[in-house]
Amino acid sequence: MSKTTRATQMLTQAKVAFTVHTYEYDPNAERVGMQAAEALGEEPRRVLKTLMAEVDGKPVCVVVPSDHEVSMKKLAAAFGGKSAAMMKPADAERLTGYHVGGISPFGQKKTVPTAIEAQAMTEAYVYINGGQRGLQVRLNPQDALKLLKAKAAPLIA
Repeated sequence: MSKTTRATQMLTQAKVAFTVHTYEYDPNAERVGMQAAEALGEEPRRVLKTLMAEVDGKPVCVVVPSDHEVSMKKLAAAFGGKSAAMMKPADAERLTGYHVGGISPFGQKKTVPTAIEAQAMTEAYVYINGGQRGLQVRLNPQDALKLLKAKAAPLIA
């Protein structure tokens, strides 16, 4: 497994402090984010999952703790929209250039508006997908927010 991805390159170029962590990715896991948290021996609230969605038909990226579900109502509100829905996996892969299970908010092919769950901002560090299945980057959530020009918002159900 290569530890250099578009995500890690973006973090390095931006001079963001981060560490790379690998784990055995289980493609059959019921909840990929929870499996990552368990494999890393971390609290699920610190292992964030990256989801691609659409608000009023426009693509957005959503980063939330792996032990929570996204509220579509809160997601739409976060982007000033009326309705939200999860993006189809094939569309998410085409848009980001990453495979489902390895989608990172960093280094996506097309930059889209991003929101990070507000609760994650209270953590000293979080893990976010590093652009490959079984690869996580550990960093300060404030650094992620700044680099992604994201908004912190209440997003979980």
